Amino acid sequence: MPERKVNAVVVGAGAGGGVVAKELSAAGLTVVLLERGGWPHFSDLYHDELTSQVYGTLRQALGPDDERNRRVVPEGDGVWRTVVPTEGAYGNIAACVGSGTAAYGAIAWRFMPQDFRLKSTYGPLEGSTLEDWPISYDDLEPCYEKAEWEIGVAGDHTESPFFPPRRKPYPMPPHPYNKPAIFLEPAARKLGYHPVHIPMLRNSVRYGGRPACIHCRACTGFICEVNAKNGTHNTVIPAAIATGNCEVRIHSMAADVIIDDRGRAQAVRYFDADGRERVQPADIIVVSCSATESARLLLNSRSRLFPQGAGNRHDLVGRNFQDHAYAGATGMFSEDIYDDAGPGATIAVIDFNHGMPGIRGGGALTNQFITLPYGFTKKRPPGEPSWGSSHKEFQRRNFRRLLGIHGPVQEMPVAGARVDVDPTVKDYWGLPVIRVSGTRHPYDLEVARQIASKAEAWLKEAGATRTWTSIPGMGRGLSSHQAGTCRMGNDPATSVTNRYGQVHDIDNLFVADGSLHVTNGGFNPALTVMALGYWVSNYIKKEWRGTSFRS
Repeated sequence: MPERKVNAVVVGAGAGGGVVAKELSAAGLTVVLLERGGWPHFSDLYHDELTSQVYGTLRQALGPDDERNRRVVPEGDGVWRTVVPTEGAYGNIAACVGSGTAAYGAIAWRFMPQDFRLKSTYGPLEGSTLEDWPISYDDLEPCYEKAEWEIGVAGDHTESPFFPPRRKPYPMPPHPYNKPAIFLEPAARKLGYHPVHIPMLRNSVRYGGRPACIHCRACTGFICEVNAKNGTHNTVIPAAIATGNCEVRIHSMAADVIIDDRGRAQAVRYFDADGRERVQPADIIVVSCSATESARLLLNSRSRLFPQGAGNRHDLVGRNFQDHAYAGATGMFSEDIYDDAGPGATIAVIDFNHGMPGIRGGGALTNQFITLPYGFTKKRPPGEPSWGSSHKEFQRRNFRRLLGIHGPVQEMPVAGARVDVDPTVKDYWGLPVIRVSGTRHPYDLEVARQIASKAEAWLKEAGATRTWTSIPGMGRGLSSHQAGTCRMGNDPATSVTNRYGQVHDIDNLFVADGSLHVTNGGFNPALTVMALGYWVSNYIKKEWRGTSFRS
């Protein structure tokens, strides 16, 4: 039986959906926020390093860690393989209230103005579906500011000429440099780089009624034991609940969006914690499940008017899938440079996100988060044994002497990199599962090599006695930085939504997550996803008349 109709259903309580739920409920709309996972609590999870290494953020964020959840990935030569969350190929996407913001590294960059005008800045690229965003940095700047102040970011915007323009400073001072950063800072300056403190969605001082970060080394991939890491689970979602207008329903697995014969979204069909099928009607539906799961939900939302899925009239839902082509270098030092103060990453260089001669785009470089001992077993230079006594001796001798610098390289979108739904494989609830296909654009590897060489030069200048670089392969990954599958644009023939995240042809259906990204920047995208949550919400609040939209 359908539930009582509400003004809005938001599907997914992550970086975008949490913001939307708060903004709409604070504006007086009644909201149901559906989340397939539960509430993340440190007392349930603690710092279990081994489990975290096996399950990644999924487990530490109370994610879908059993075989009820499946995905299909390519094996090569037309062969497909079904994987479950305990397998690396499944990907790293959390499922809980707050989603990845409950356990992420919390790096909080704004995209640069050029990131919204990549095609205009550099020109088209053969083999790429590169386009400009339909909005500019100036459009989104107030939303970045609101995210920084409402959710909480620590940083210093005055340190580099490459920071984009802003109206207000960060609300908190930056976190101090750790020991690796103290080694790296003078070396960066000698090379002509402009080192900066990494802006973090993590309290450097008491903020929002919650304490300052205690610099626990087990930070990234774990829930914060003192609640100093800022996500939507401990900021905007509690604020939404406090309005009295927002109900959060956990362990609720969305199946599809019901589209009526007039082409309007009527309701969300979902399965509750007991596996019962339920239907929640609403005036407005906002999809914010991640670039993979949002695409899946729309593709599974088939109707008479949209037989290939909601918003998929032009076969664009799920296409242009991007994550980040991570690249960098690792250096071995003759002295102990390890610092047990988490999260580890404190210093960055953003000089190479744009402005490298002959290179379009680029990426940021940061020192790495603390690698715990189990994870360190995978950090070996080329030719070093990966098992046996020599492997163990390397572990003992070098755990405190290795330092990595890496960063997210902006990828060039391609139509063939896509998420669709498998025609035969279904999950526990009988829903067609995600199938991922396609490769990166070859140009991504060229940029990655350039970024890796900058990282290696930095390590050598800092005194590394041995260095080696790492660049990605052509295979399509499923990282936590996924984006692009429901890109925004002005032309329905080349985009899934308009500039406000409103699905073309379905005016009361919206998307509000990284799926909207036309390009994914050379930065961690969390703050941009939050900013888009505010952007989409602002439009809904301004234009919704109670029964329809003004424009």
